[in-house]
Formats: sequence, C-alpha cells, structure tokens
Amino acid sequence: MSDAIKHECGIALIRLRKPYQYYIDKYDTPLYAVHKLSVMMEKQVNRGQDGAGVANIKIDVPPGKRYISRYRSVEPQPLTDIFSKIHKKFRKGLKNHRDRSTDGKWLQENLAFTGEVWLGHLRYGTHGSNEVENCHPMLRQSNWRSRNLVMAGNFNMTNVDELFGKLVSLGQHPKEKVDTVTVMEKIGHFLDEENQRVFERFKGIYENPTLSDVIEENIDLQRLLYRSCRDFDGGYAMCGLTGYGASFVIRDPAGIRPAFYYADDEVVVVASEKQAIKAAFNVDYNQIQEITPGSALIVDKNGEYNEFPILPRLEKRSCSFERIYFSRGTDPDIYNERKQLGKLLIPQILKEVNYDLENTIFSYIPNTAETAFLGMIEGLEEYLAKKRKQAIMEGILFESDLEKVLSFRPRIEKLVTKDVKSRTFITADALRDDMVSSVYDTTFEVVRKNVDTVVIIDDSIVRGTTLEKSILTMLDRLKPKKIVVASSAPQIRFPDCYGIDMSRMKDFVAFRAVLKLLEERDLEYLLEDVYTQSVTSIATKNPFPTNYVKALYEPFTDQEISDKIAEIIRPKDLNAELSVVFQTVDNLHKACPQHLGDWYFTGNYPTHGGNKVVNRAFANSHEGKLERAY
Repeated sequence: MSDAIKHECGIALIRLRKPYQYYIDKYDTPLYAVHKLSVMMEKQVNRGQDGAGVANIKIDVPPGKRYISRYRSVEPQPLTDIFSKIHKKFRKGLKNHRDRSTDGKWLQENLAFTGEVWLGHLRYGTHGSNEVENCHPMLRQSNWRSRNLVMAGNFNMTNVDELFGKLVSLGQHPKEKVDTVTVMEKIGHFLDEENQRVFERFKGIYENPTLSDVIEENIDLQRLLYRSCRDFDGGYAMCGLTGYGASFVIRDPAGIRPAFYYADDEVVVVASEKQAIKAAFNVDYNQIQEITPGSALIVDKNGEYNEFPILPRLEKRSCSFERIYFSRGTDPDIYNERKQLGKLLIPQILKEVNYDLENTIFSYIPNTAETAFLGMIEGLEEYLAKKRKQAIMEGILFESDLEKVLSFRPRIEKLVTKDVKSRTFITADALRDDMVSSVYDTTFEVVRKNVDTVVIIDDSIVRGTTLEKSILTMLDRLKPKKIVVASSAPQIRFPDCYGIDMSRMKDFVAFRAVLKLLEERDLEYLLEDVYTQSVTSIATKNPFPTNYVKALYEPFTDQEISDKIAEIIRPKDLNAELSVVFQTVDNLHKACPQHLGDWYFTGNYPTHGGNKVVNRAFANSHEGKLERAY
C-alpha cells in the first residue's frame, strides 16, 4: 500500500499440555516454547512494529516462587530485544548450575520464563504514545493466584466512554479512559466476582489453602466472559491468562478481527494469522481452525480445551483489508484472493487503455501489490487467449499476422522500486513529504516517450499523498503518454473503528473528492444537513444511530468520484494524462467471499458503534477538529 497505515496488532498464545519436563526430554531444550513463540511472533511482525511483549505463567509452582514473568519493549527491534533478554536470563541462571539445565522442576522454581502458558503481542499503536506502558500484555495483579489476569489483544472498542462509566458505577477508579485498560478492568472485575461466588459456595466445606485450589477448579470462565463482554461494541480477538493457568481467546460476534488455533496432544496454540502457526509447528493448513465469532476458546488449568459460545453471533463481517493487504500473502487462500482482485480489474483497465496493449506497460507499487499484479497479468493472458482464438476462428490470411497474434505478450516492467526500508507513514507530518520522495526509485529507458501508457497497480489508495508527492512525479519523468493507477481495493470512503488507524474523514482522498464535487454542483447544503443529523444523534446518545454520512456520496457515481480523485492527486506539473481505476465492491466480495467486512468502502458497519463513530468523525471534520472519533 503506497499510503501505508497503522493497523491490526498480532497475538500469539501457546499452552503446553504436558509437563514442562516432557519438552526438555523430547526436544532436548528447556526453551522449546520460547523458540516456538519467537517464530509465531516473527511471522506476524507485519502486524505490529511499534512494540512487543511476552508473558509467561507457571502452573502449580510452590508459594514464594515467582510464577508470572513478563517483558515488553519499544526498542527499534522489539522482538530481538525481548527474546535476547529471555535467553540472557537463562544463560545467567544456569551459569553456576549447568547440571540443572535438564531438570524441569528446578528450572521452574528458579528461572523465569519456564512456564506452561505463553502469550505474545505485537503492537501497532492506534492511539497512545509509543511507550512501554502501552504495550501488551497488560497485567492485573493480586496476591490471590486465581485473581491475577494477563491480557493482550487485537481490538478497538467503539464505546469506551460507556464502558468506562460502567466501571465507575461499579465503584472502580480506572487509571485511564482507553479501551485496553477499560477492557482488562472489566474482565478483571468479573474475575473477582467469579472468585467470590465460588468462595461463598465452598467456604464452609473446605479450609485454606485447599479452598484456593477448589476455587481455581470451579471458576466458570464461560460465565465470566459473557458477563464481561456483553456490553462490548467493537472488533476484537482478546487473549487472557489467569494466574492459576487457565487461558482464553474470545472473538467478536461479527468475526471482524481474525483468530485461528491449532491443537494436538502437546500444545494448543492461537495466532492472528494461519501462517504463523504453520511456520512454527509445520502443520497442514486444514488442521488450523478459525475461532468461531462470538465464541471463546477456553483452555483450563489441566490443558483441556474447547470452544464455548459467549455472545449471540452477528452476520459474519470479517475484515476484508486482512485479505487485501494486512495478512501475509503466503497463506494460500489469501494469495489466491489477491490474485483474483488483480484479475477482476482487467475489464476496467482495458477500457482505460483503449484496448491498446501494444503500447501499454504494466507494473505495480509497492511490493505488497505484487500478488494482485500477478493476477492482473493472468487476467490479461486470459483476455489475449480469447482474442487469439477469435482471430484463428475468423481466419487469418497471412502467416505474419498469425505469428503476431500468437506471439504477443503483455509488456511487464518493474518501474518503481522502494529502495530503502523506511516506513514513511510513521514519520512526522512535517517531514513526510521529504521522506516519501526519497524512498522510491524508478527504472528509466523502458518507456517509449509520449507513446506508451503505464498501468501501475496498488493495494489501495487511502490519502493519495505518496502518489501525489512522489510516485506520479517519478513516473512522469519517464515521459509516458498516460498513467493509469489501478487500486485492487474499492474507494475508501469511511473511517474504520475496529483496529485500523483510519479515523479522520479528511484523510480519505475519496471524501475530499466528494467535498469538491458538492462545491462544484452547489450541493454544499447537504454538508449542513448531515452535520445537523450527526450532532443530534451524538447529543441524544441514540443507541441505534444511522450512518448519515452515506448521503454525501449518493449524488455521485463511482466514476465521477474516481475522476475527481485523479484531479486531486495529480501533481501540478504532471505532463501525462492520468486516470484512476478502483475495484468494485461486488468484485471485492467475489474475490473474498468469506470476508465481507466492507464498511470502509460502503459505510455498512457491522455494529451500531460503527455508525456512531462515522457520524462523530464527520462532525469533527466539519468543525475543523483533528481529534480521533473513538
């Protein structure tokens, strides 16, 4: 994606189902889980590079021995930093005890990170400063083992204010009004209540310390999670570890955020992406299952696991951006879907180049668009195969003409290269323009000047900034007759509030295009109408709000908005003709039939909180406020 954006975090959970000694004996290392977790997290580093964290819990170690360990880091290479520290701790602990390196009991009682339950997290911060205190896993501590809670997740809540108010009404005093703290404190509150419920049930039957063990065996995590999560509105895949060793992963009822698991007689593992599990445990993709939306995968203290329904399921609206861009394209399903996205653009592209393939060069930006590019070329080959068949069926008089028809291939070149590993989207706004102009390079002397059309495919166009400030100017130096920018995603029109950092309306070039069209056609009164409806809905705290912002797009066709986008992103001194082609929503659904979450394109949010956020985002924009809408 040329306009890269911060997005969904990554989770990784490992539960060792056998005693710690088993893994030392079988794999000849006390670091089996450390190695597996590092692979799972490394394979998801695309999901978060602002920071990382790892937590580990030991089950049934004696009182007085540390049983929860945690490292978090916001260093430039946080994973390297964390796992280097864990390895260093092992080396230091074993320095004078080499003979104990295979003694599981001694290791668990004397060294950190020797537990059976592991949780890793990779962070892209959608808000909050990039400080270690904002990194997951978060820890809620207690002297009662069964009241300790470690949590990490890939989530955003749309109703943080309401959740915060409920915590206050319960008598709590949360230290921050952010969804991470609010979610953990809410689950922690009901964990305390569940502990108390079981305590009251058995207090006359058992005495401490036996009673503590009885409490741990009888805590009902399904009940606890239902009570905790029934007020949540958002997209989430949340992991929790209890101090006594039980763990859970809960997924939102619409399946917005991804979560997958694999289990055998040795482990239960969970990750945000299938590829992470595949890489770490070398299992077949068909052995990796998706956690059911609205359900929790619960692993008890003894390592037994199952999925349990927690919340009523909604229509499944899994995030389509996962398929377009975020998840690793080495997942075979995602790979094929991205190719299909490129292939489905062919009719629109052919129309834009006037079917003149002899004078058209095809390329892509950035590297993540390569798979869609391959699909686009595959679609061109299919089109040409049909044309060859038609020509032969109609009869060709001259051998030279037949040779030309049979030998013609699309012209493919790598015209734009990202030549340094810079993430321009996290650069300060004041410096970003200079940065984007320096991270791309172009290939000269392959475009026939003032003759060739250049078609360049991108994953999606969010702001259009990199195209305007850098890429289009660079391509124009090659002197093409025309530049066609093709987006494998539809026009991004609405903010996301479930995990992607797209919260301000004026960040979207499609919205800026609509503002221009409204002005040109004397329809600006619609802005005031939508603003009035939005602020009224916000002020009255309408529990079932409508997305009023949709009305601003209704007067215009997709083509009219695309043409205006082309005008907006066109550099002032561009000589070539310019057009922009976007994927249609229908074709997006055709390519990704199991991931129908399309609210950023259509405004059809899967929860009421989404409509609330889009109305607030528009009101903020209309009032000139730059603050987030959630």
